[in-house]
Amino acid sequence: MNGHEKSDPAIVAVKRTNEAAQAVEEPVEPRAGTEGNAGEQSTLRAQSRGRVSQALDRVRQAARLRKEEKLTTLLPHVSVDLLREAFMRLKREAAPGVDGVTWKDYAADLEPRLQDLHARVHRGAYRAQPSRRVMIPKADGRQRPLAIAACEDKIVQRAVLEVLNAIYEEDFLGFSYGFRPGRGQHDALDALTVAITTKRVNFILDADIRSFFDTVSHDWLVRFLEHRIGDKRMVRLIQKWLKVGVLQDGIVRPGEEGTGQGSVISPLLANIYLHYAFDLWANHWRSKEAAGDMVIVRYADDMVLGFEHEADARRFLEAMRERLAGFALALHPDKTRLIAFGRHAAKDRARRGLGKPETFDFLGFTHICGLKRNGGFLVKRRSRRDRRVAKLKDIKAQMKARMHHSIAEQGRWLRQVLMGYLAYHAVPTNGRVLETFRWQVIKRWRRTLARRSQRAWTTIERMDHLAKEWLPTPRILHPWPEQRFAAKHPRWEPYAGKPHVRFCAGGAV
Repeated sequence: MNGHEKSDPAIVAVKRTNEAAQAVEEPVEPRAGTEGNAGEQSTLRAQSRGRVSQALDRVRQAARLRKEEKLTTLLPHVSVDLLREAFMRLKREAAPGVDGVTWKDYAADLEPRLQDLHARVHRGAYRAQPSRRVMIPKADGRQRPLAIAACEDKIVQRAVLEVLNAIYEEDFLGFSYGFRPGRGQHDALDALTVAITTKRVNFILDADIRSFFDTVSHDWLVRFLEHRIGDKRMVRLIQKWLKVGVLQDGIVRPGEEGTGQGSVISPLLANIYLHYAFDLWANHWRSKEAAGDMVIVRYADDMVLGFEHEADARRFLEAMRERLAGFALALHPDKTRLIAFGRHAAKDRARRGLGKPETFDFLGFTHICGLKRNGGFLVKRRSRRDRRVAKLKDIKAQMKARMHHSIAEQGRWLRQVLMGYLAYHAVPTNGRVLETFRWQVIKRWRRTLARRSQRAWTTIERMDHLAKEWLPTPRILHPWPEQRFAAKHPRWEPYAGKPHVRFCAGGAV
């Protein structure tokens, strides 16, 4: 918001709620059960949640009506109520940061701590602590660095995240899906499948930004934030988290670039960065430069683009490299490739003697050009083989550690693992892979039972009985992409390419 203009009272300040007066104590001996009403805590939380929701609604409305202006005086929205809600949304079993404080430790004296934290944040005395860096293995054998923030940093980051989400959810484009409220990985997968099958897509550009979270420029990120955030205190608060650095092997390494992957605020900052560095530019290129159809689906730094013409795809790829280089980013040379993919890919490659169309991976699934029973084009999705193998190796190692647990304990653990895997991977066209995965789990379970004694292997009949008792049978849990996409975007019609039929591209592609 310009300094010469009058500030919006809905954004400039948030009226502090009056503290509820405490009930006068009874002058007689208290009765049993009167110390703390059963519904008191839930009532206070409900009232707190209502106040937070109203305050964020005002921010959201101002962001919607004033898209070209900066929003000022945002820090007062980081209230005690919002800090409390932020704390309640943290994972209770999450690993502690450098402070060693867990969720339960902080909850033991919650209200005084939140009051003190709120005071420090607003008078500028709050100091961020270095994140604790841990390395987790990836499916390709490499390791991914994760930053685990201190408990208070998580709380403040979550509160700031809610305020910034109220602003940027009004600005982000429809093809951005990563780490956004109400959007998930399957929404991005559905949008991509629907786009490929309903648009004239003949080529796929599978792009991945190399070490994105580690190479984000702090200078550019602050400049992007200042496009919409006019509250200098809010910007300085975010800079504290960027510059505080990480603790690894007992040494604090200052943060000169990048955002701590794994921190609460990092995904939103990544989306803000790519919104200005890529999304707005790509959307403009699609409308002004592309000669044919073009679709875009982005999930964090992983993006897939579809093109009607190969010339458009190659021109876009070169322009994209130059665009990202201007913001200190680069495409991963091994994970970025252009392939022929779509309804005509199989016929075109067969005519040239090139064999089956190539496949590409996105969000844990390998996408394959296939056919329906009636001969129509179908995008088939299979769980990525490398990640299945990595998951089975992890199950094998975990079962070895549980070798001498009872069969019931092993069965309960395996059931949880398999149910978690099915919850994500049980999509149409992936049923056979799921059955194979379950069979591999049973095979490893049988080997574990055989190794814990000198007796012969458990019989196949016995394992069939155990599998039926403990392990769920794979079944498709997710609807077909076009069904769920149509339900979430009611204006979409399956015959979008035909006259007199509407197509809503803003919500997906």
